[in-house]
Order: sequence, then structure tokens, then C-alpha cells
Amino acid sequence: MSTAGNASTVKERAELALNDEFLRKAVKFTTERLRNGKKQASAEHGNWDDWRERGRQIRLHTIAHLDYYLNMFANQARANGVHVHFAETSAEAVKLSLEIAERKQAKSVVKSKSMVTEELHLNHELESIGVEAIETDLGEYIIQLAGETPSHIIIPAIHKNRYQVADLLSREAGETLAPDTSILAGFVRKKLREKFLEADIGMTGCNFAIAETGSMVLFENEGNARMVTTVPKTQITLMGMERIIPSWADLEVMATLLPRSATGQKLTVYMSGITGPRREVDADGPDEMHIIIVDNGRSLQLGDPEFQELLNCIRCGACLNACPVYRHIGGHAYGGTYSGPIGAVLTPALQKNVAEWDDIANASSLCGACYEACPVKIPLHEMLIYLRRRKQEQGHGNAAESVGMKGFAAVMGSSKRYAGLVKLGKLGQKLVVRDGGIRLKLGPLKGWNTYRVTPSLPKKSFRDQWGTLEQELRHGLKEVAPDVRSRMEAIVQGRDSKGGNGHG
Repeated sequence: MSTAGNASTVKERAELALNDEFLRKAVKFTTERLRNGKKQASAEHGNWDDWRERGRQIRLHTIAHLDYYLNMFANQARANGVHVHFAETSAEAVKLSLEIAERKQAKSVVKSKSMVTEELHLNHELESIGVEAIETDLGEYIIQLAGETPSHIIIPAIHKNRYQVADLLSREAGETLAPDTSILAGFVRKKLREKFLEADIGMTGCNFAIAETGSMVLFENEGNARMVTTVPKTQITLMGMERIIPSWADLEVMATLLPRSATGQKLTVYMSGITGPRREVDADGPDEMHIIIVDNGRSLQLGDPEFQELLNCIRCGACLNACPVYRHIGGHAYGGTYSGPIGAVLTPALQKNVAEWDDIANASSLCGACYEACPVKIPLHEMLIYLRRRKQEQGHGNAAESVGMKGFAAVMGSSKRYAGLVKLGKLGQKLVVRDGGIRLKLGPLKGWNTYRVTPSLPKKSFRDQWGTLEQELRHGLKEVAPDVRSRMEAIVQGRDSKGGNGHG
């Protein structure tokens, strides 16, 4: 884990991240590059919102009929010679994986990138029975050497720069490696090639599972997943139960949305469709293939009108790149496997433990940038509000905040109380205003004033000035053409010339 992961609350972890200059610069640089790449790729493609809506409809339909498509997929996969297992909990998924490894007397497992295995902490579990688990995705390999968890869904080592990576790989190499990306990648390529050839089991995640043929599809850019799925004699794929789509025709839409949203690519370098283990006519591939379909809290969202759309997620990471909070604090500050806006909702939803994760929903500005970036239009900003409400309803809210909100409602419910409070504020601020701003780090002002300055209340508010401004406006209307003046006078009076309410 990173330093940020050792703190107990989001605020504490965020504080550590904000004081880590390397992390902040690395995350900012990469997220901006990914965000700009997505913007350009989607604009060049054209009709992007139409494609987003099509993707959303495919996901809504699939999740609404998830039991049907899961059964279809399982039956087709078994007909293809695949061993299909269902795991209701993380413990069951781990147990199934370890049983396969023990039965095969495996000494090593090579893994392509998989967030589900991160969710299950499967590497640690494999090592506990003496099986070496080697990450073969470059980013995953780097953070495995660092003893950390992924900081981003698609770029696990986004928080590290090439100098930090060079230090890690130099320790592994036993010699000093220059901080040159081609040299570093060359060392990793040579190192992992040996691991591919020695491995007893290849382990993957699953981007999409095709119900109509029982196939599973992997997207990647490095070719390591191809090695993982062809060289070892046994393959284990762990997939979240929601990764299903009905047909190959639906994959065309997802193959358009996912790479553009994730990295700004028109298409990932490698897209592998795998339908069962090696056949007699195949030159390579596993002799035995297992697919473990993992629930682990996902079914809790089914039928929930506020959170079922959470299962539509295609794990592109676009919401992380767009989120102003994530871009400043990185992924480890969220404290779970999944970070950013999707993690802030998914973590408590999967664990159904609001008490433990009662602060994670507050790690958002509710700006809606995540929704605008999402290729399948998941309303994460609304879900964060629902999560905050449920936290309050279940008795895990902040007592001081509750009192404050009640007071706010009482003041804003009366113009007289509001005006009176403003007058008191103008008098009271004289004690703390310095150079036009309030810098006092006390109570609710502490969090804000640690990094900013609270502006003081003006001597004369807009409401105070409105009478004079209205007079000036009416005077100015005299010099305007009669028809325009009539229209503008109607707007000032709060109605349009047709008797409307002034919003026409």
C-alpha cells in the first residue's frame, strides 16, 4: 500500500496525497493526457452522444435480464468445454481459485490485468499456499514490486513517474537502469518472458462476456494477455457477473466506446475473443479453462432503482480522468480497490457497509463531470447524493452537520431572518477580516482556509443595490427603440409581452 492507504479516513489520506508533489504532478499529467485524448477521439468519431445512448441501452437491457444472459453464457461456455463456476462471495471465489491451483500442483501463476482479482486480494491468497503470482501488465507489475494497490482502473501506476519506476526496477534487476522508458520496458519484457514460459496457470479478468456464444473478450495494449491465455496449460478467468453483453453485434458498440473513453484510442492494440480451451487443430492455448463468475455484492444492486445502473459500468476509467477530486489526490486516498467517482459509489454499494465507508461519498464536488465523461451515462453524481442520504438515514451522519443544515433551512426560509443574519455577519466579520479576506482556520472554515481564503461579505450586497440598479435600468430604457423597450420593461416586471413569466 502507498502511504496514503495507511491513513484511516478519506480526509487524512487526501492530506497525505496533497503533500506528495511527485504523486500530484504524475496524476495531473496523465489524467489530462487521457482526458484530452478522449475528447479528441470522441469528436473525430462523431455522434458521440448517440453512441453513448446506444451503449447505455445495451447495458440497461442486459442488467434488466441478467439471469437470462448469465444462464445463456454459462450453457454456451460449458458446451465449448469450459468449466463454469459461480461464486456468491469473495471467499467462495478465492476458494475455487485455490482449489484449481492445488489440484494442478501449480508453482506459479501469470496474471493479466484484472480488477476483480484485486477486489478479491487473490495474489496474497495464492502466495499463502506457496503459489507465486506474477502480474504481467506493466503498470500492475510496477505496483506489485512497490507493494501497492492500483491507483487507477486502467493505469495502475499512474501515481509514479519514470524515475520512481527506474528505482523499483533497478532493485529487481540488481543493477542501475536508466530512467528511459524503452530500457525499462525492455527489462520487464525479458523478465516476464521467462515467467510466461514457466507458469502453470494463466489468470485473466474479463472485459466482456458474449452470451450468445459463451465467449469472453479481453482488451489490452501490451500483448501480455495473449501470452497469459495461450502459453500456460490451464487458464482461470475471473469475471464480475455484470460483464455480460448479449451478442457480438453489441460488442461493436462497446469496442467503440471503451478504448476512446479509456485512453483516446480508436481501438486497443489487442482485442482477444476466446471461446473455450485449445482444440486439436489449435497450435496453442490452454488444455483446461475455468471461468469463475463473481457476485461479491453485485446482486445487491439488482432491483434497486437508485443503484442498479451502477452495474452498467464498463471499467473505462473516464470518470476518474474527469473528476477534479481524483485528479488532485489520486486513487489511494479512496482507500479501496476502486477509486474515483465509480469507487466512491461502488465500494460501499458492494460491501453494503455504510458505517465503514461513511466518508467516501463526500470525496466529490458533485459537479457531474463523471456523468458527462461516462460512455454509458451512469449518473454517479446522483448516486453519491443517494449514498449520502442513506448514510444519514442509517444514523451515520455528522451531528454538527445536521444541526447546521437545520439552521440553514430556518434562515433561508425567511427573508427577514436572512437579512438579519447578513447584517450580523457584516458586524462579526470585522474581528477576523484581514486584507479583504477571512483566513481564520477554525471550525467549518478550517478545511477551506487551509488552501484558500474566504472572501469577506461586501459592504453592500446585490440585494441592497437592486433598487438603484433597477432605477438605472428603467432610465436607460428610455433611449431604446419602443418595441425593444416594451419587451425589456415586461422582463423587468417579471413577465413577457405575451403574459408569460419572463422565462420565454
